[in-house]
Amino acid sequence: MRAELVVIGAGPAGLAASLAAAARGARVVLVDAATETGGQFYRQPAAALGAGRPETLHHRWRTWERLRDGLAASSVRVLTDHHVWCVERTSGGFTVHALLGPEQEEPAEVHARAVLLATGGYEHVLPFPGWTLPGVVTAGGAQAMLKGSLVVPGRRAIVAGTGPLLLPVATGLAAAGVEVAALVESTGPGRLARHGRALAGRLPEGAGYAARLLRHRVPVLARHTVVRAHGDDRLTGVTVAALDTAGRVRPGTERQLPCDTLAVGHGMLPHTDLAEGLGCGLDGLAVAVDAEQRTDVPGVWAAGESTGIGGAALALAEGHIAGCSAAAHLRGTTPAPAPTALKARTNLRRSAAALDAAYAPPAHWPEQVTDDTVVCRCEEVTAGAVRDALDLGAGDERTVKLLTRAGMGWCQGRMCQSAVAGLAGCPPAPSRRPLARPVPLGVLARQHTQEELS
Repeated sequence: MRAELVVIGAGPAGLAASLAAAARGARVVLVDAATETGGQFYRQPAAALGAGRPETLHHRWRTWERLRDGLAASSVRVLTDHHVWCVERTSGGFTVHALLGPEQEEPAEVHARAVLLATGGYEHVLPFPGWTLPGVVTAGGAQAMLKGSLVVPGRRAIVAGTGPLLLPVATGLAAAGVEVAALVESTGPGRLARHGRALAGRLPEGAGYAARLLRHRVPVLARHTVVRAHGDDRLTGVTVAALDTAGRVRPGTERQLPCDTLAVGHGMLPHTDLAEGLGCGLDGLAVAVDAEQRTDVPGVWAAGESTGIGGAALALAEGHIAGCSAAAHLRGTTPAPAPTALKARTNLRRSAAALDAAYAPPAHWPEQVTDDTVVCRCEEVTAGAVRDALDLGAGDERTVKLLTRAGMGWCQGRMCQSAVAGLAGCPPAPSRRPLARPVPLGVLARQHTQEELS
């Protein structure tokens, strides 16, 4: 299949980018791994479930309706169930390599003059004793179960960690009938207050969540953390403790709370695999872009969480700007994004930076990770093995990986990379994975054979 612009990712950024580019005359193909558009933020329950009021599970539903209806009326070609594993630069532009369907065995290709990456982010989860017990899920995982399958992970839940995602997860579970025993947030009110001016625009949304927590009688334990999950075959409870101003557990504050579900998360990290494979420069852990959302690789744009975690509203603004820019460069015209999008991007980036600073995980979390705690679940590498590697001279993630296999499993370090970095006392480094997802050897062999024949 051929197009002028291929947009990878059908979340808020990808939808906004596709609509903006198509409205300006570009032939757009939108590719996504899910069976429906919307991404994680606008995840929809399957039609067969017969959800009567899916809007009750979502924030800013009317925005989703406008995006959905606009996409249906546009010229954008939508390819769902396409799992992109690589984007290759070619003489005529780019080739997007994907695997089809749930089995992910059949290859597909899209050829385009330009690429726009709207690949989103993934959850940042830090290990603690007991975190591998059945009943412990990520905060986003609990939300996805509710939005996509209309099921709840348990009857009595604790939502814990840090970051804005905990609020909709806790209120969503409570509204669905789950007893939310506590919202355990490691950040204290004082840290949020220090960023009050930058966060002023987020106050109405935060106040709305606070009102819902009160209505459902959800206790909030600010400046607390989960230090251990308990249970034999599955989760039966957690121990929580207060944190001091330095982020250390205050001795004597531990208490045990019974629960059958723990939804835990520590924010989000950008998905940059495809961008790194193309050679795009990074700004920290995010894809670096200019004022038009262009990367430093000609013909490649990026928008949304891949360029920095900032939420759906910022992703929509960046997607619109990126789509306008890509279409203009394809047509040889001057980009003309909506002034409201430019203003929104400026304001929302400022508040996103403030949220990132305010909701940083506790600085001393590695001190609570016991040696027998599994850090890399794929390869069953414990914290003790990581510390042994440090004693052998390892000082970075890569050396720890070579000595312990931490990060060599199915997820390729997405779950454990930041944890290994924290235990090693070094900042997380870019992953530099050549492939964005596992690929059957047969697909690679067939591609190699075709290249030889051509």
